[in-house]
Amino acid sequence: MPVRHGRVGQTARVSAVVWIAAVSLAAWLWLLLCQGFFWRTDVRLPPRTAPRRWPSVCVVVPARDEAAVLPASLPTLLAQDYPGRAEIFLVDDGSGDGTADVARALARRQGGLPLTVASPGEPPAGWTGKLWAVRQGIALARAREPEYLLLTDADIAHAPGSLRELVAAAHTGGFDVVSQMARLRVSSRWERLVVPAFVYFFAQLYPFRRIGRRGSRTAAAAGGCVLLRGDAAERARIPDAIRHAVIDDVALARAVKGGGGHIWLGLAVHVDSVRPYPRLHDLWRMVSRSAYAQLRHRPLLLAGTVLGLVLVYLVPPLALLCGLAVGSAPAAVCGGLAWLVMTGTYMPMLRYYRQPAWLAPLLPLTAFLYLLMTVDSAVQHYRGRGAAWKGRTYARPDAVADES
Repeated sequence: MPVRHGRVGQTARVSAVVWIAAVSLAAWLWLLLCQGFFWRTDVRLPPRTAPRRWPSVCVVVPARDEAAVLPASLPTLLAQDYPGRAEIFLVDDGSGDGTADVARALARRQGGLPLTVASPGEPPAGWTGKLWAVRQGIALARAREPEYLLLTDADIAHAPGSLRELVAAAHTGGFDVVSQMARLRVSSRWERLVVPAFVYFFAQLYPFRRIGRRGSRTAAAAGGCVLLRGDAAERARIPDAIRHAVIDDVALARAVKGGGGHIWLGLAVHVDSVRPYPRLHDLWRMVSRSAYAQLRHRPLLLAGTVLGLVLVYLVPPLALLCGLAVGSAPAAVCGGLAWLVMTGTYMPMLRYYRQPAWLAPLLPLTAFLYLLMTVDSAVQHYRGRGAAWKGRTYARPDAVADES
């Protein structure tokens, strides 16, 4: 009898593994076919024609302690080949490394588009530093009555025709927001392992094709490169309406789309981030500072996310290995097929980042790292160190008094 009971228990365990592997495979088939084809990387700037009259544009660059990266990024903005009137406003957000002086020196040395450097001081309660800087930049820009605002980060380098292409795309498509996901730097081994997956996961959460579709509720932008129509910014009360948002790009897109605006997001070809993340620690901080905010600081959403990551990314290789170990062909087949679909959907992103194909099967390992980063983000939040960036820690939005 003990032997029989042991066999029954083993059979039950194998059966459970088969069912879990089958659910994981079903999840991957659904993601492959029903999640906006998120895995495709051909969503680039839409067809565009040059307007008869090029509208005026003001470029707003919030910058905090960016002296090291400005020499690689700011000259690309100053050198924009734009046929209309364009001007740059760099807002120094309390830097301690001479960011403002570096910016002025670069403008004197290179020339190009006019540059104004402002230093508004520390943000008041209820504002993140970046959005307070953006507010000051937009306030300065509005004195010029621009038709468009380009919000771009201090670590983003633009090809000479980037601004022209963005404006032409917005004009042709009637978009209130045209945003490009800058190609992030991929040089160190940790960047190769983590960075392409970061964009892959983002696209899985916010499929680009759905974002640009009228009537779709999906809304997102990439904060490094956001061209925003001036009147749309006023209607959506940008940035005041999102002043406490840690994930400000998604909040901006939701505010504009919620007000009836038409938005577009895709992958960039001529827009690149020059910020290095050479160590795992650097990438860990980049992800963990906002991961729990993405889950709206809700423990149930955190638990669901952890379970989802385990089911979708960790179960396939574990089911394959377990099935091979105990001789369960169904478990091995379901796990292997799920892992194969996962690997295949990751390949286009690796090609976009010019990375070798052998990294694709390692996506479960990368997902496990992201799981740990997400849990760490929650731990840091409850320790009072959540959403910390460059010397500031921000409260959760519902802990901030409404000032509107």
